Amino acid sequence: MVLDPASSAANGQPSDPIRVMLVDDSAVVRGLVTRILDEDPGITVVASVGNGQMAISALERNDIDVVLLDIEMPVMDGLTALPKLLQIDPGVKILMQSTLTSKGADVSLRAMEMGAADYIPKPTSTRDLAGGMDFKAELLGKIKALGQARRRNANRPQRPGGAPAPRPAAPAAPRTPVPIHPPGPLQLRTHTIEPPDIIAIGSSTGGPQALFSLLGTMRVGTVRQPIVITQHMPATFTTILAEHISRVSGWTAREAQDNEVITGGRVYIAPGDFHMTVEAKGADRVLRLNKTPPENFCRPAVDPMLRSIAQVYGRRVLVCILTGMGSDGLRGGQVVIQAGGTVIAQDEATSVVWGMPGAVATAGICSAVLPVGDIAPWIIKQAARR
Repeated sequence: MVLDPASSAANGQPSDPIRVMLVDDSAVVRGLVTRILDEDPGITVVASVGNGQMAISALERNDIDVVLLDIEMPVMDGLTALPKLLQIDPGVKILMQSTLTSKGADVSLRAMEMGAADYIPKPTSTRDLAGGMDFKAELLGKIKALGQARRRNANRPQRPGGAPAPRPAAPAAPRTPVPIHPPGPLQLRTHTIEPPDIIAIGSSTGGPQALFSLLGTMRVGTVRQPIVITQHMPATFTTILAEHISRVSGWTAREAQDNEVITGGRVYIAPGDFHMTVEAKGADRVLRLNKTPPENFCRPAVDPMLRSIAQVYGRRVLVCILTGMGSDGLRGGQVVIQAGGTVIAQDEATSVVWGMPGAVATAGICSAVLPVGDIAPWIIKQAARR
């Protein structure tokens, strides 16, 4: 079932609008973004300030669900303000504004390591801000998803140290109502789990944080199988994501290359704007990249990766769906199950948005639904059986 994120009745959410604070040194940008948000009755802008120091003061005075935080500002920049904002309110969701450059990608991923929930590409012109439907759809979708996640988790205890549990990074701009919190009871699948020959991971909003946690725990050498990852991200960002994973985990992680032979003990990441699939080539298994139409409004998307892996590896597949908006991974996961493979998912409490993992969890195809900190030991145990 697809729910409208703005619906007050959906998932028992409060009827009052999601409260947003804008933090940007450009008054023009703040004004245009305010106009976009004011068009949606499910969102209200309660504060609009020009630097990080002013944002700290505003958060101390206002009840805020989501902060849209620019990075480069006078007096106090976004990276300096980020931990201070989370110290005041550990549950507030912070959405970074980032340029689509290597520097912007690096800073955004550093911000997510520090506790930011997600990022949104910053428009390159006021024309994009005023009329760019892609920007508008992505902005509204992410603010609603993060705002609802904030409210669902408001009564849950935070982790020691004040930092919220890791949350994931989102698909490219939802254009239709997004399944934020799939209905239905949790149904675990009972079956004989085959030792995997490959591990596939799908993630979106909050995904980088979850990947850093998972792969940082799953140290090099504990798993000899190859790991393939589709994370909803634009080009440039996936390059920097691979570099960050290598740095925080010690794994050899890189963007996949077309026709590259898959090697055990390595991490391959789908490049931004390309679907990544797997093909059999003689005795080898190779990665293929393509620009077929987006699926679930995303390219790269998780579903095409999973369908191809199920066809090549059969039942020797272990899939993990991490935090993210939407339901990408559900249909591909069903194909994996039909081939005899195994699917697990991140639980709701540690997901930034329980859309993707919630979709597979409530569809009854998961063998386990686990907190992000428990996923690595579970995978290691299964992988070691091979």
